Order: sequence, then C-alpha cells, then structure tokens
Amino acid sequence: PVFELYTATTGTEIEYLTDKAGVLVERLKAEGESMQADLLITVDAGMLGYAASEGVLQPLASDIVKARVAENLRDPQDTWTGLSKRARTIVYSTERVDPAQLSSYAALGEDDWRGKLCLRTSKKVYNQSLVAMLIGELGEQQTEAIVSSWVANLAIPPTSNDTKLMQAILSGQCDLGVVNSYYFGRLQAEDSDIPLALFWPGQGEGERGVHVNVAGAGITRHSDSPDAARAFVEWLVSDEAQAIFAGVNKEYPVVEGAEVDPQVAAWGQFSDNTQPLGNAYKLQPDAVKLMDRVDYR
Repeated sequence: PVFELYTATTGTEIEYLTDKAGVLVERLKAEGESMQADLLITVDAGMLGYAASEGVLQPLASDIVKARVAENLRDPQDTWTGLSKRARTIVYSTERVDPAQLSSYAALGEDDWRGKLCLRTSKKVYNQSLVAMLIGELGEQQTEAIVSSWVANLAIPPTSNDTKLMQAILSGQCDLGVVNSYYFGRLQAEDSDIPLALFWPGQGEGERGVHVNVAGAGITRHSDSPDAARAFVEWLVSDEAQAIFAGVNKEYPVVEGAEVDPQVAAWGQFSDNTQPLGNAYKLQPDAVKLMDRVDYR
C-alpha cells in the first residue's frame, strides 16, 4: 500500500524484491556495483547495524529525516533510519494474571512466575536485540542474572516464534511471555475477544521504559539513484506515509504526532526506552554469548 501511494503521489514506481534480511545483505555484498537496488528496508536495529557494518549502506544525509525521527531511532553514523516502531513487551493471560502483579522485565524472573513464563527462542534476532539493549542499560552482570532467572521460570522450551508463544498462553501451558507488540495486534485483529493483553514494563518513576525496536531503511552503497532513494525515505517519514507504514503492520510511527492505528492506540500509551538503538548491533555478540552461558536456547 505504501509503494502504491508513493507512485500515485509522485509518479515514481517502486520495484521491489523480498527475501530474508541476511540473504539480501549478502546479495548486496556479492553483487557490489552491479547490484541494482537503491534501498534496503528491513526489520531490527541489530540487522540494520549489521548491514551498515558490512559496508553495503551509504549516509542518508537528510535534514528532513534528522528533524523528524528521534535520534535514538536512527544510526549514529547516519546509514539508516527507523521507519516504524514496535515494542518488545510483556503479554499475559487476562484470565490468570492480574496486571497489578506485573512491573518490569527483571520481575519475570521472580518466584511468582516459576513454571509460568514462555519465551521465544534466543536464536531469533528480536530477543538478541532485547538482551543487547538490557546489557547497554544495566550492564552484563545484572543482565545475565535477569536472563538466568527467566530460564529458571520457563514453563516449556522456548517457542520458535511469538505467535506460538501466545498460543501456548491461550492453551494454558504458560501465563505470560515477551513478544513484539505487532504479533499481538495480528492475533487480536483475528479475534477481538482474545483473552490476552499487553503490559508496558518500566513505567515507574526513575525506570527506563519499554524496549522498542524498528523497521528501517538505508540507501545502498552502490545506488545509481541515491537522490531518488533519499526522496522516498523522506516521504516515508511524512505524516501521511507514517500512518500507513506503521498502521498496516500494527506498529507505531517513528514520527511524533503522526496518526496511530486505532487498534494500536487502544493498547494505551507508554514511555519507551530512549537508549540508542545503534547499541543493539554493537552488543549483540555479547548478548548471544550471555544467553548461551545461561542455557537460554
């Protein structure tokens, strides 16, 4: 829908190819100057950071992007920007959990949740980025203690994806877990009465807020049309495009004041952690080693 609107608005057609992010980055590396792509759009700050580290992106050099997108949602070296925001937050059974019992990510490791917690596998980049950001916020020693306590509270082995995690809650295998907010949005769109809800941790005084991540974009290093690619990215952070880009996937705009999808808005407001997402890629190797040490698979 976003590509179609851009074409209708500007007359510029967008040709696109889809694949897994790692495959696309490897293709950009392998094809080099012969690669015809002008723009890489993918999810997770860690993956965007990886693409930048592999030298396949060039600076965005856009005053419009810098003015409209918060600094923590962009690359410090200006090679990528967030386009939509998702929270990696707590989901719980409304039938078995009182939200007054919930507080922080760390509290998921308390004895009250022994045998009641579900987690997605540590092999997925979303959890690697979450743990990386916890390391950036709390340090490696404290983060290791937290993740170890999560593992001790697991009701079942880690699931392969967030949807299966929520299905495990619905079937009574566990009572709560950690998911990307848009996965919850998709399930809720199918069944508005689903007995699940989201909880926003880290909202107390002096706390750092909900951990967020982004879908984002960067101009390819060997783009033949960097000006056209930059113009498209700048349009993607307009209020009009933000409402569609975020809304179609049940995410949040990265631009303050842009329209939020009504379903998403109904989940309530929260303060998000403003730690630079550029830290996700830098700290992911430490996060992976940490999760391996505590037997989080």
